[in-house]
Amino acid sequence: MQIPKTHKAIVYDKPGEISTSIVEIETPTPGPGQILIKMTHSGVCHSDLSLMTKTWSWLPETIKAGQIGGHEGVGIVAQLGQSCEASGVKIGDRVGIKWIASACGNCMPCLAGADGVCDNAVISGFTCPGTFQEYALAPAHYVTPIPDGLSSEIAAPLLCGGVTVYSALKKSRAQAGDWVVIAGAGGGLGHLAVQLGGRGMGYRIIGLDMGSKEEFVKECGAEAFVDISKYPTADGKSVADRVLEITGGAGAAASVICSASNAAYGEALSYLKFNGTLVCVGVPYDAKPIANAFPHAMVGKQLAIVGSTVGNRRDAIETLAMAKRVATTPFRLEKVGKIGSVFKEMKEGKLQGRVVLDLCSCT
Repeated sequence: MQIPKTHKAIVYDKPGEISTSIVEIETPTPGPGQILIKMTHSGVCHSDLSLMTKTWSWLPETIKAGQIGGHEGVGIVAQLGQSCEASGVKIGDRVGIKWIASACGNCMPCLAGADGVCDNAVISGFTCPGTFQEYALAPAHYVTPIPDGLSSEIAAPLLCGGVTVYSALKKSRAQAGDWVVIAGAGGGLGHLAVQLGGRGMGYRIIGLDMGSKEEFVKECGAEAFVDISKYPTADGKSVADRVLEITGGAGAAASVICSASNAAYGEALSYLKFNGTLVCVGVPYDAKPIANAFPHAMVGKQLAIVGSTVGNRRDAIETLAMAKRVATTPFRLEKVGKIGSVFKEMKEGKLQGRVVLDLCSCT
């Protein structure tokens, strides 16, 4: 494979705003333990928008101008650095880069299999150059192999969004046949949770979102849908009341909050059944304490609240394997030049499913 001396990359040129530009940069040479990947596709995640616009005020540092974004990339291994033999990665392999671009493997979280909270994690598109470029470096030991039979454009958004919700669903304590609520079911994370939870894990899915997304959410596999824009009703009925109706009064075994809504978190505890679990995934811009988390209610119903970030390497492999069997991820393939309009759609809440960039359109 002929490797050019320079390649194109998408950078955030005015952090704090939705603004990107395409620049020409030098193509790097992989060092020891590294590989160079010719990128073909990259998902566009809501986290990219949050980083670019600096809406996550709780981060220890913010994006700098010139940062190459993206963290859901798929491509072909073009070059190997020294000492990559043990990884098993070969030139020509299809591999993926995740939100966690590299984990140390030696800290206590890593030793416990919690790569997503590695003490020394390198974050793609944040603390290192991301996947919105034609060529990217990655550690050979941490890339994810893409299984044969799964297209690159489908695999790309699964490397962050898919792995994140898969890991969250595993933490939910739900069993096959249980009712599980997905809040933000029509969004980039939520629609993947509906598919993996319903088709892959056998849960009975209730999707919560705006009414315009009902058909889409049901196409993804939700058994029931609640239009949150209709609540509270004139007679005082809430979203929780409707969920209880759907579940025959018993309540849901779990609620996975994929939206950035404080209200969604506050209401969830009201419709969980005994031993129910609230799984925190979506991060509100202006985070507040979870309402209704009263100790007597938590004790009386043995409820649990757990946080879940991106999964580990095993979760990524399992997510792709499950998607190959059961998920038909709705996505929209776009050329690189459309990324600005995609981010605007995302900010306005109009985007259904995922957008994947065709990085071959850079040329």
